[in-house]
Amino acid sequence: MFFIVALVLLFLLPSPWNLVGFIGGLIVFVGEVLFWNRKVRSGRKTVGAQTLIGKEATVVSPCRPGGQVRIAGEIWAARCSAGADMGETVTVVGRDGLTVWVEPARTEDADPPSSGR
Repeated sequence: MFFIVALVLLFLLPSPWNLVGFIGGLIVFVGEVLFWNRKVRSGRKTVGAQTLIGKEATVVSPCRPGGQVRIAGEIWAARCSAGADMGETVTVVGRDGLTVWVEPARTEDADPPSSGR
């Protein structure tokens, strides 16, 4: 964006100011490129199937023990030793090739613990 502004200033401003505007625009453009380059490269990339462990999935076909789950829009083959029905939420606990190992998601009790009275 700043490069385009620098070119416009080169053609629109009168004679010594067109070069001043162009050089100023180029300096700001280079600074912006360096800033975004550093910002983008600093983040660590997390890719691959190992990132699925710990995520929640929805059962697409019953897992007794084999079935399928949907994780982030993708359907994966799954194995669940405890069993899970269609529509249930499960948690990915491991992976073996293209098959993920899942277990039923833990549900928190809605009732608070009793005070012991």
